Amino acid sequence: MKTTPFTENHISLGAKMHEFAGYNMPIEYSGIIDEHLTVCNAVGVFDVSHMGEFWVKGPNALAFLQKVTSNNVAALTPGKVQYTCFPNEDGGIVDDLLVYHYEPEKYLLVVNASNIEKDWNWCVSHNTEGAELENASEHMAQLAVQGPKAILALQKLTSIDLSSLPYYTFTHGEFAGEKDVIISNTGYTGAGGFELYFYPEAARKIWDAVFEAGEEFGIKPIGLGARDTLRLEMGFCLYGNDLDDTTSPIEAGLGWITKFVENKNFTNRPVLEKQKTEGTVRKLVGFEMVDRGIPRHGYELFSADGEAIGVVTSGTMSPTRKIGIGMGYVKPEYSKVGTEICIDMRGRKLKAVVVRPPFRK
Repeated sequence: MKTTPFTENHISLGAKMHEFAGYNMPIEYSGIIDEHLTVCNAVGVFDVSHMGEFWVKGPNALAFLQKVTSNNVAALTPGKVQYTCFPNEDGGIVDDLLVYHYEPEKYLLVVNASNIEKDWNWCVSHNTEGAELENASEHMAQLAVQGPKAILALQKLTSIDLSSLPYYTFTHGEFAGEKDVIISNTGYTGAGGFELYFYPEAARKIWDAVFEAGEEFGIKPIGLGARDTLRLEMGFCLYGNDLDDTTSPIEAGLGWITKFVENKNFTNRPVLEKQKTEGTVRKLVGFEMVDRGIPRHGYELFSADGEAIGVVTSGTMSPTRKIGIGMGYVKPEYSKVGTEICIDMRGRKLKAVVVRPPFRK
């Protein structure tokens, strides 16, 4: 398995380790519920160095990104970040990703760890514009420092005013004595905080500095288990569960990142535009359990009168609500908020109700 610059830290701290996207990653330390609540109430640190990073540069960078991504990259100014996806030719999604407008004619794409090779091959094979592409995934480390007290801890380590970084913006500068660290506010937890991108050589120094700065605020290392429950409580999609090569952004409720603006002829635009106008055969919805039970990926969904209507894509027991929550694709007529549905849990059909995420109140 691959390692990150922090793998030894995780093992020495007693993390439960497991393979994820080819990497030896920490799943939990003190327990998923404890870690989840730490992020909601204080501050936690995720090692997300397994994520992929591609630079897109040169005079043709924008034209290339306008073709391969669904969102309108032309609307970005330097210092802004955009959530988007790579549509495929079949109406599905190659991957969902972030686009950072680093400076004029220079962009950073942050892609899912499990799709690095797939995404890189997709970009290279579709680069008829001649944009300058660089796969920097092996040369970047990343920590996500999340929670309401993250800003108090991290502000000790930089002269950059972190309160001046609104959601989906970033800057770069000195952090913990290291130059040219990217500091971003794009969190995947709904609890506030920042992401730090830096060279792997600086990893140990930055890890130690962050934990020292956060000690007074109860900082803890957090595993991928709590990352999943945190994102699900917010209703954020996870590629491989809620999104894949067969799910369209319109079905997934991502019409807001699918911009049919003039002169943006992105991959498979006509099909997605038709879906936007005419509707889809299924929709991604959120639901919470009425009966006691924990929904899991792959469980079948039924209407109240027993008709099979879809499947669960993500599910868990909400650490903050103490009820089962989840997301899944259903026939459109069952997607309205308040609709009662049932989930087949090992032969028992348990009641749930369609709600609009986030689930965290």
